[in-house]
Amino acid sequence: MIELGAIQISLIILSAMLIGISKTGLPTLGILVVATMASVFPARESIGIVLPMLIAGDIIAVTYYRRSVHWRTLWKLVPWVLGGLISGYLLLLFNSSSRSIEMIIGTIVLSLIVVQFSREYFMNKSNAALPQSKSFIIFMGTLAGFTTMVGNAAGPIMAIFLLAIALPKKEFIGTGAWFFLTVNLIKVPMYTSLGLISLETLSINLWLLPFIIIGAVIGIKFLPLIPQKLFNTIILVLSFLGGLQLLLP
Repeated sequence: MIELGAIQISLIILSAMLIGISKTGLPTLGILVVATMASVFPARESIGIVLPMLIAGDIIAVTYYRRSVHWRTLWKLVPWVLGGLISGYLLLLFNSSSRSIEMIIGTIVLSLIVVQFSREYFMNKSNAALPQSKSFIIFMGTLAGFTTMVGNAAGPIMAIFLLAIALPKKEFIGTGAWFFLTVNLIKVPMYTSLGLISLETLSINLWLLPFIIIGAVIGIKFLPLIPQKLFNTIILVLSFLGGLQLLLP
């Protein structure tokens, strides 16, 4: 941290606060954090710094929204998410470059947003059944596992999935919190074995913890003020910006 400039330290502090807000109020802000941290640290190493920060935010969100969870949805995703995690781990193990991965994730995110907008504005019986289809659950679960492993970038994927199954905003946050706490804890030994988490990175995480807590409080206070329809729109817009940012060099 001593070697970083004032602007870089400010960006890191802002990222920590945005993680707190994203975990308790506006989930897709997390993708902006991924891109910001990758601009301060090397992209591959940044995901190891971000992961414990995300877990801290997950713990706060799970504690506060512990009664607002759609467990049935989570259990449906579990086997496919695990497959995605393993695929992502193997890619990180044999590939040191993250740029191509970022572009793939960004393209997928933007494509899914187009699908979601189409569902909302051109709803018919066939696409209304899409979120409940097994193929949709398999695809989204695998994709969420893969993207969270290679870049902590599953926020827009899960956001679009939870919007597609029409969860109310509190259940949206609570279900997402349990999902990410579980997968992020699974990722810890994987990231450690890849050398992405160390005592040095954990010391940075500890220093940023108060800012994560501040952000989480802001998110908790902000969420009840947002109407459901506006919440859905904000999630899609932020997902779009996050996906676009992943595509930009």
